Amino acid sequence: MRLRSFLAYGEYNFPFRLSRAFASTSRLGKVERQTNQQLPSSPARTRFAPSPTGYLHLGSLRTALFNYLLAKATGGQFLLRIEDTDKKRTIADGEQRLYSDLRWAGLQWDEGQGPDVGGPHGPYKQSERTALYQQHAEKLLQSGHAYRCFCPSEKLNELARRRASLGLPSDYDRTCDGIPRELSDERASVGDPFVIRLRVPSEPPEYVDIVYGVVGKPKHNKKAQNLGEALYEDPVLLKSDGVPTYHLANVVDDHHMDITHVVRAAEWMSSTPKHLTLYNAFGWKPPQFAHVGLLQDSGRQKFSKRKGDLDIRRFGEQGIFPEALLNYVALYGWSHNHKSDVLSLSDLIASFDMKFTKGNTIVEPHKLLYLQKKYATKYADEGGPEFEALVERVFEAIYHEFETASWHSGAQYPNALEGHELRSRVANVLKHTAKNYTTPPDFFDNYSYFFYDVPLPELKEDPGEKSSTRRETWEELASMRDVLSYIQPENWTESNLKEVISASLEDTHKTINDRRDGPDPIDIKDTYKALQLYLRRAIARGGSGPAMHTTMALLELKHPPYSARGNRRKIRSDSSRYHKREYKKSPLLDKFGHQVTIGVYVMGKVIFASTQLLYVSLAVTVLCLVLSVGIFGRVIAMYIASEMIEMKPALHGVVKNRGLAAE
Repeated sequence: MRLRSFLAYGEYNFPFRLSRAFASTSRLGKVERQTNQQLPSSPARTRFAPSPTGYLHLGSLRTALFNYLLAKATGGQFLLRIEDTDKKRTIADGEQRLYSDLRWAGLQWDEGQGPDVGGPHGPYKQSERTALYQQHAEKLLQSGHAYRCFCPSEKLNELARRRASLGLPSDYDRTCDGIPRELSDERASVGDPFVIRLRVPSEPPEYVDIVYGVVGKPKHNKKAQNLGEALYEDPVLLKSDGVPTYHLANVVDDHHMDITHVVRAAEWMSSTPKHLTLYNAFGWKPPQFAHVGLLQDSGRQKFSKRKGDLDIRRFGEQGIFPEALLNYVALYGWSHNHKSDVLSLSDLIASFDMKFTKGNTIVEPHKLLYLQKKYATKYADEGGPEFEALVERVFEAIYHEFETASWHSGAQYPNALEGHELRSRVANVLKHTAKNYTTPPDFFDNYSYFFYDVPLPELKEDPGEKSSTRRETWEELASMRDVLSYIQPENWTESNLKEVISASLEDTHKTINDRRDGPDPIDIKDTYKALQLYLRRAIARGGSGPAMHTTMALLELKHPPYSARGNRRKIRSDSSRYHKREYKKSPLLDKFGHQVTIGVYVMGKVIFASTQLLYVSLAVTVLCLVLSVGIFGRVIAMYIASEMIEMKPALHGVVKNRGLAAE
């Protein structure tokens, strides 16, 4: 699927919204560290603790990035912990995908779970720490900060339905809190199923959030009080099978792993008072919390791994640069003071602070394309390993297109497809088009004319043209073909082509105005536009691309650009360009009724251009027309034409001086 498809919602449900301008033109560069009082003065230990119940998506990647940046900006450590206690929803390859996706994005953790990592605070996988959680749950029972709940699920479901009918939250009513400790121990010893609940105080503790300030002020439900309903959150800490819930495992792990700062999504703010209650119950110092707004789609729905929203792997498969994707997600929920939004990973580390923005953010897909083009330009300018990897990726995409495209119908491909020629062509085109690069498939769609021949369209006036200038100049511009055909292979360079086109433009413009009946002369800018349109249709089949002199140089056209070489499409390679020419009848000659070859036509135009050789040209032209009747005649005519041009070097001067006014 093309990148443009997910920009228009498509498979990914990606929002199509652009809320602010971002057309920054600043170059990528080193960003100096800025003084920021919000950064901790000591090294921070942060963690990313995903659950393998889904794949890494944009929101979770941003959470990992913010924790990574905080650790690196302060000289601390970034940990990876796997929270795999939810066995029912864990997917088979979820854990391995987390490792590979984080490493693809460039976020290598210093300590934690994963191949060849580890650390002194392991294990870093919650399913391997169950005994530790059970020990701490028992401590809470002993200290009175928790209690056993023996209520069956049927009773709890009925309580939830009744509360819902009253418009109240489905909190617990503390039925089992009044069970004496001895009776609770006895029931547990005989095997009665139970869970362990945290006894949350009536006024949960307040805390200072780095983003939102003071949070956790007590809220009293007056409706419940009027109805006589007692509401107690009292979350479950340990389930009946002995597996911990997120609340208990998260707090125990953060403490034992010496986590100093927790950056996570704002949806966890409501759980933080419960976590602080646990820290207080254990007598531990809690980390500092920073809650950042959620990433939302155009419908203001949060991205979710369970829905498969914007799986990070899909970005990589489409050819998005990991550096561009990290830069992209960093801009949502965090503000900076730089003129440009283009910040590499090292730049982000150097300029990172804790100035997170409040509120949720709607993601803008166009921003990613803007960054993608900026990084492509950077890679092309530097020419380093990143550019080599880009060339290889595009080469593979084009090779795949050649093998799978329906128009090939099993045709054989030249050996150049697997050799250096195609890679070299890809690299050269990328260097000149990097500023517009998005993905390999889109690159091939936009610049396919660089890699295979398409049927040459009839070069005539476009019925839809509104410009009178273009209608008047179209036939005059056709003589540009002849000028280009005289350029020798060694002179077919970008600078020389630019000079030839510029000189021909002036001659063409003068000729058009000399023949014009109207009083007002045509502006040379209009002639230039018409010339560029003609060349682009003739050479690039009307496709987008670099300037025409650059395009022609990249194509390495050593033959007149108007020669039709058959209606079948084929790859442009050395063998097909130079050794397998098919000089067929030019469609431009049909309207004159001639059945001559390209060589005869060009030779006749050249000789007629010289008034000094008028009689010689007439004689040779007649001879060539006679000889061109048969197959052998055409071959001899082409040979005579080439010999005449080589014997008369003065003709080149005539063409140069007369330009497009050859007739």
